[in-house]
Amino acid sequence: MPTTRPRHQVTETPEIAAALDRAEQRWPGEPRSRLLIRLIEAGDDASARSEDEKIAARRRAIRETAGKYSGAFPPGYLAELREDWPE
Repeated sequence: MPTTRPRHQVTETPEIAAALDRAEQRWPGEPRSRLLIRLIEAGDDASARSEDEKIAARRRAIRETAGKYSGAFPPGYLAELREDWPE
């Protein structure tokens, strides 16, 4: 089918064949070319979810620790520290 979009050629190595065989169990009756597309889409979804989960965990950690160490340094500590900085 003619297209202006880039095409990609993939060799069915043993690892890719095994992945396609597993995909066939999940999506029976699909041609291997379509299974490859489904695997790419599923991998992208998983990657996006993983990144979203990392961001959510980071934000949770920030919320949980916010203000916990507010009394760790005496008043004026930062101003005193900055006195040693070159101008």
